[in-house]
Amino acid sequence: MTAISPYLLVVALGWIVAQGLKYVFAVIKTRRIGNFRQFYTSGNMPSSHSACVVGLATVVGIIDGLDSALFGIAFLFAMVVMYDAVMVRRSSGEQGVAIQELIKLGKAKIVVPRAAKGHTPLEVLAGAVLGVLLGIFVVTLS
Repeated sequence: MTAISPYLLVVALGWIVAQGLKYVFAVIKTRRIGNFRQFYTSGNMPSSHSACVVGLATVVGIIDGLDSALFGIAFLFAMVVMYDAVMVRRSSGEQGVAIQELIKLGKAKIVVPRAAKGHTPLEVLAGAVLGVLLGIFVVTLS
């Protein structure tokens, strides 16, 4: 029987741990345990996208080498995802909030759309640090 791939394991752990931490931070902040949306919603601390892609790049770097083509691809992938989280998704989320406010002001009979959140640079950095730690942990277990 083959053990699970460390490449896949770190991605799964990155997502589960980051989303779990979002829930914990929301409970601490609101003092309510009913924030179950944090287990699957986007935005907030830490970035699960960043944790996954940096964890993957870390595992690739350790196993395949920092000079491998695969690491170069994983590194580029991580940079694009983190840039998108801060610059593109965050901007579109702010625009979504503005649109919600305009709809409410106009008192129109329009269903207010959900505004997807991006991330602050700190949330992305926290996700990236989590990814590195999980990558090292997974490779150590392998």
